[in-house]
Amino acid sequence: MASMDPNSPALGSQPPRVADAAPRLQERSATADRQALTARLKEQAQRQGFDLAGACPAVTPTGLHAFYDWLAAGYAGEMQYLPDRREAYAHPRHVLPGARSLLLLAASYRTAEPAPPAAGSGRVSRYAWGNDYHDVLRQRLHAICDWLKAELPGAAARGVVDTAPLLEREFAQLAGLGWVGKNTLILNKKLGSWLFLAAVLTDVELAYDAPHQASHCGTCTACLDACPTDAFVAPYVLDSRRCISYLTIELRDHVPAELRPGLGDWLLGCDVCQDVCPWNRKPAGRENSPFAPLAAMNPVDLLALFELNDEGFRARFRGTPLWRPRRRGILRNAALVLGNTRPPGGIAVLSRGLRDTEPLVRAACAWALGQYPGDQAQAALRHRWQSEPDPHVRNELASALALARQSGHDISS
Repeated sequence: MASMDPNSPALGSQPPRVADAAPRLQERSATADRQALTARLKEQAQRQGFDLAGACPAVTPTGLHAFYDWLAAGYAGEMQYLPDRREAYAHPRHVLPGARSLLLLAASYRTAEPAPPAAGSGRVSRYAWGNDYHDVLRQRLHAICDWLKAELPGAAARGVVDTAPLLEREFAQLAGLGWVGKNTLILNKKLGSWLFLAAVLTDVELAYDAPHQASHCGTCTACLDACPTDAFVAPYVLDSRRCISYLTIELRDHVPAELRPGLGDWLLGCDVCQDVCPWNRKPAGRENSPFAPLAAMNPVDLLALFELNDEGFRARFRGTPLWRPRRRGILRNAALVLGNTRPPGGIAVLSRGLRDTEPLVRAACAWALGQYPGDQAQAALRHRWQSEPDPHVRNELASALALARQSGHDISS
């Protein structure tokens, strides 16, 4: 008996019925629809000015327990909004009920190069040179969500920019945008780490991108080694309480004395761990960007800041990232920078700052004057000591005067 053709139907088998193929055809059609919708959604993101877009499922992030450990270690500092919403980070449905998919987005904020700070000026992190990125990106996200809802009436969608309980960097990696570097920032081979992240959450199932599996940091430790305040406990672990960005933006209290010299000339934020990253050498700056430096922001004249009252500060900085620490925080930072850099004219401005209505500002000015040698600074400290009512400011004045005695510049005797 001749052998049976291996490609022929088995004896007694029946040809496939049309009804059996229907589910497979429907599945293929649904997959094609998801792919088409996701492609068009990404096109909308590109039209709105985003440089990267990737889709991923709404799932529990893989780094959730590492985040919990980070909180438990106290590395969030005074950012109480993080532990207050600890459980909400467990799943995107806590941000959008019924969430099935996320579209992760990134916008580059690399524009001009930093200008060398002149005497009496302070550096501002690149991200803060222009208009507040929250305002810029929210407008873009609203447009994308409106488009999706128009395409699929009844669909739910919400856009978020680093204010919702969402581990954006985890999801950015899951959506294929890049990998998390040792400095804890998302890195992309073409755009580096100069990226604002945002997300659109929806109850629509999208076609998902492949996760970015590999890390391209290798044995490099440039970011860890360059940190002026040793804020990295280990690769991929940042103690915010030592980070210059945290100290100059999020911290509402006095900067710890041992960390003040590490601030150097940074008025707001810090870019050191990004400036030294090899992946940030290639990306070119962009012109006509909403994140391009506004007038007098790259760098900022510190001496002029002390001439601003609350209304003047609001008029100049409302709508920019410098508004977040408010006047008291920015003047605190400015005083510390003046103490670190000791430019001509600094003593007169800091002496004026000793009379500020904010104890936080007066305390920082007292410390800064203590960094200046000579009789003029010590005379200002001694004069303020006679009338200062705030206990913490008096402690700063006493410390500054004690430093003068150790340096041989005491004028009290």
